[in-house]
Amino acid sequence: MHTVPAHAVPAGPLAVRWLGWELIESPRAGAVTPVEVELENAGTVPWRIDRERRVEIGYHWLDDRGNALTWGGLWAPLPHAVAPSERVRRRVELRSPLGPGTYTLAFDLVDAGRRWFSEVGNARLELAVEVGPRIPRRALAVVFTPGPEELVAQSHRFLRSQDEALVPRGEEEALAHLAPGCEPAPDWSRRLLDAHAEGFAVVAGSIETTGVRRPRELEPWRPGAGRVPQFAHPLLCASLIPGAEPSWEWSDVAGLPALAHPPNEPWLYDGRIVVRAPRRSGRRRG
Repeated sequence: MHTVPAHAVPAGPLAVRWLGWELIESPRAGAVTPVEVELENAGTVPWRIDRERRVEIGYHWLDDRGNALTWGGLWAPLPHAVAPSERVRRRVELRSPLGPGTYTLAFDLVDAGRRWFSEVGNARLELAVEVGPRIPRRALAVVFTPGPEELVAQSHRFLRSQDEALVPRGEEEALAHLAPGCEPAPDWSRRLLDAHAEGFAVVAGSIETTGVRRPRELEPWRPGAGRVPQFAHPLLCASLIPGAEPSWEWSDVAGLPALAHPPNEPWLYDGRIVVRAPRRSGRRRG
């Protein structure tokens, strides 16, 4: 464990002395990483853990100018009440910011969810942390929903011309779900992998259709420009990082695999990521 250099500690009821820290794993963009922190109650009152009045460990992510990217990340309750002059070590789960790079990770204590210790004169534990890409390799594989083999072969013809070559099942860092007959745009794999590396556990885009009339049920997924952070509909033909969630909630829209927004992972809808789903691609009728 790394020792924290000596730092000023205020006198009074709420005071903390930071003692040490250790990253258990290398942080990856958008992912949860465990960190161990050791600290001492340097104040004059116990740190309580009851529901009405408890002290918890929180953190902030700051950019190179000190601006907050994440303020008050996942709070970690203390393992037990901590008396004055008592030391405690706690493992904290923190979610890294989106986008690889060097950030400042600032630990702080929060009192009863009302105020941060730094607001009453305490120093934060600030660390320069290098955050890597969410996925270590640009390795995308594809799985198809059940359907005619000739339509699967049709899709594979388009997959062979992708900007980023696909890998066999079992070698992937990300897994995309398509219906037989789907035809991804040539930059589809590159855009998916770029977004996964940035930190998104689930990435999906728009659905292009053939024919004069576009099916009404696919209207919300019409191709468009840019990202839609508050996209309200399921994610169609999504790519996901296996294991990021304990389970994924799948359904079906117009015969295309549809994934609900994951509750505990960052996700992205980007209208520039395009998959063409022909009318006669084997999709079931809605």
